[in-house]
Amino acid sequence: EVQVVESGGGLVQDGGSLRLSCTASGFTFENHDIAWFRQAPGKAREAVSCISGKDGFARYGDSVKGRFTISSDNAETTAYLQMNSLKPEDTAVYYCAARSPSHARFCPLLRDAMDYWGKGTQVTVSS
Repeated sequence: EVQVVESGGGLVQDGGSLRLSCTASGFTFENHDIAWFRQAPGKAREAVSCISGKDGFARYGDSVKGRFTISSDNAETTAYLQMNSLKPEDTAVYYCAARSPSHARFCPLLRDAMDYWGKGTQVTVSS
């Protein structure tokens, strides 16, 4: 059974940091790209970042560049999203997703490209 489980969300003040984790099981982790998306109330789901399972190539959405860092640990079958300099506009439910196959020097920032999804973790940034 495929499982994708996010953790690490919570309440943080403006300018603070959080690290989200995405632990996967039921598929070959290193053959999959991992992506983070987020959805704020009343807004569309937005791509945040992705990482290639093939070579660790990463991409970021414009709104988080320079503040968020994605990484992954194949041995732990876990991906991470380090979020620094958080702003109130980062408040959302953050979702982790996976897709295969993975390619070098590429990962998708496309919701429709993903195969598996977690249920999300809430991040709230207070002003």
